[in-house]
Amino acid sequence: MPPSFFFPAFGKQSSKGGGTPLVVTMENPNNFSLVDITPPPPPTANSSEKEKQRAKNMRQFRWVFLLKVHMAFSVLCWVFSAAFSRLSAAKRRLLSSGDERPGYRGRLLRFIRGFLVAAMVILGFELVAHFKGWYGHNLRVIRPSEIESFLHWAYLQWLAFRADYIARPIKLLSDFCVVLFMIQSVDRFVLCLGCFWIKLKKIKPRIEEEGVIGSGDVEAQVSNFPMVLVQIPMCNEREVYEQSISAVCHLDWPKDRLLIQILDDSDDESVQLLIKNEVSKWSKKGVNILYRHRFIRTGYKAGNLKSAMACDYVKDYEFVAIFDADFQPYPDFLKQTVPHFKGNPELALVQARWSFVNKDENLLTRLQYINLSFHFEVEQQVNGVFLNFFGFNGTAGVWRIKALEESGGWLERTTVEDMDIAIRAHLKGWKFIFLNDVKVLCELPESFEAYRKQQHRWHSGPMQLFRLCLPDIIASKISFWKKTNLIFLFFLLRKLILPFYSFTLFCIILPLTMFIPEAELPIWVICYIPVFMSLLNILPALRSFPFIVPYLLFENTMSVTKFNAMVSGLFQLGSAYEWVVTKKTGRSSETDLLAVAERESAILKQQKLHRQASESGLDLLNKLKAQEGAPTKKKSNHIYHKELALAFLLLTAAARSLLSAQGIHFYFLLFQGVTFLVVGLDLIGEQIS
Repeated sequence: MPPSFFFPAFGKQSSKGGGTPLVVTMENPNNFSLVDITPPPPPTANSSEKEKQRAKNMRQFRWVFLLKVHMAFSVLCWVFSAAFSRLSAAKRRLLSSGDERPGYRGRLLRFIRGFLVAAMVILGFELVAHFKGWYGHNLRVIRPSEIESFLHWAYLQWLAFRADYIARPIKLLSDFCVVLFMIQSVDRFVLCLGCFWIKLKKIKPRIEEEGVIGSGDVEAQVSNFPMVLVQIPMCNEREVYEQSISAVCHLDWPKDRLLIQILDDSDDESVQLLIKNEVSKWSKKGVNILYRHRFIRTGYKAGNLKSAMACDYVKDYEFVAIFDADFQPYPDFLKQTVPHFKGNPELALVQARWSFVNKDENLLTRLQYINLSFHFEVEQQVNGVFLNFFGFNGTAGVWRIKALEESGGWLERTTVEDMDIAIRAHLKGWKFIFLNDVKVLCELPESFEAYRKQQHRWHSGPMQLFRLCLPDIIASKISFWKKTNLIFLFFLLRKLILPFYSFTLFCIILPLTMFIPEAELPIWVICYIPVFMSLLNILPALRSFPFIVPYLLFENTMSVTKFNAMVSGLFQLGSAYEWVVTKKTGRSSETDLLAVAERESAILKQQKLHRQASESGLDLLNKLKAQEGAPTKKKSNHIYHKELALAFLLLTAAARSLLSAQGIHFYFLLFQGVTFLVVGLDLIGEQIS
């Protein structure tokens, strides 16, 4: 029961010397109720009743006022406590952490730092001019006799040089970026209209009613079930291997028509043994499951899948379902996807939607959820319905093996092997289907480090692929409109132009225009259109509406990583082929925190190994015991220098905007600079230490 407090009444006393008792019931600081316990009043004159009612209202007002003050004080304490903890974490991180790559100084970082130094020098110059009264002078109306000093003359020379040589190129570049911004905004708007039309007309892929798999007597229809191969590529997936293997072993499909391949690229011997034991456990239960391990991890995931498809027994199977190590399909996944291939010989891929078990874990996962909801609900669904083509997501999909073989199979030439095979299949004339109502559980990266590396791979790989497959697209026999969609929409607009204008317009040109007022950006470019686009992006995830402003600011912040990845992929720079497996926590549901702790418990792992390890694994078990006693390297959050340098640059530009009283520009630069600062100090997402 909620606590109740008894208070004597304030103010006027009754004739017997006692006050009217008042009971305040509080369920939490934001929810309370008042109960005024008063005996039935004796019959009195109307004036006496009015006085009593007035006293009663005054007593209630006082208690409501006190409770409101208590609530406000609690909120202020929470805000100051959170701010103090963040500032303390930032101070400790600045004192103890180094660069994410010690000794690394990229060209982009050197450019931003040079830009920052120049901006601070110009800001100092402008402040002197402002306080001296020179600010805003025009060189053409200043007589030589009015020049006060050498500094005044230098300032006037700067004004002339700025107007004659800097303002025009900056204006041309900003206009070019604004045009790209508008084109991309129109593309987003058209996609949203297509999604609205799909919802309005209730358009979705249908399964033929005749001979639907799973209907009627299952035993009589076993021969109608096609042979399906299920593949789970993984590499050192200690946290998630158990739940992913368990999920695919529970798929509702005849056991003699299903084969599960666990494709392990792990170089950690302890993880290899754990996965082997898990496969052995399910094999003893009658599941048709195999364990494959590669000693040389060439080609990463693409090489792993290519090696598995080279097995002789694969020719007996018609379809292959692929799941990454953190994906957990529901038991009816195959019955909801495979029947779409029946009577549709041109269909190569059936892609399911991702569903996230940790979307509410922290601010970082909430913002990712907004982005990916738009990707699946709008981009994938619209392209699937109107074009029969979209980029394969690399997991939670079922492929026709014949389509894979005719398209050239898995290639190791880029870090986006899923997009590569989808493009080649599309050029061969194969069609794709996206099922928005079929969902597969998976995880979102909870730390900014993991998310940053994932986004780098996702944005550098498409540029590698674009360079490689552009001649094939031009020479292919598909229609002109499909070629146009691939080159200008799929690659250039959504993979190259988007990160280019986001970084250039909002991180470089906007702060630059604060020091070059002649090239000032209009308010609708920095406020109205971005807010409208953010509203469109958030429509598939309406519950995330309160995060629309953080989403807009965070997307601009991530443009640094995406731009850097795009450039490295386009020009084949050193980080273009970087492949880092995304860190996972192993959540099997949104509330399964206990499972994570148990999975990380060394004691339980030892007990499991004792029960299931064979004699050949005893030596390895002894090694694991020795490793447990060895000191482990303590993980910590990083400092991201590019984001920090841009944070100070934007804050410097915000200070400069105050001199010209530019309200919306100041607020945008201020909040964007603070967002860069938070991200640069790694204060978003999972906090490691």
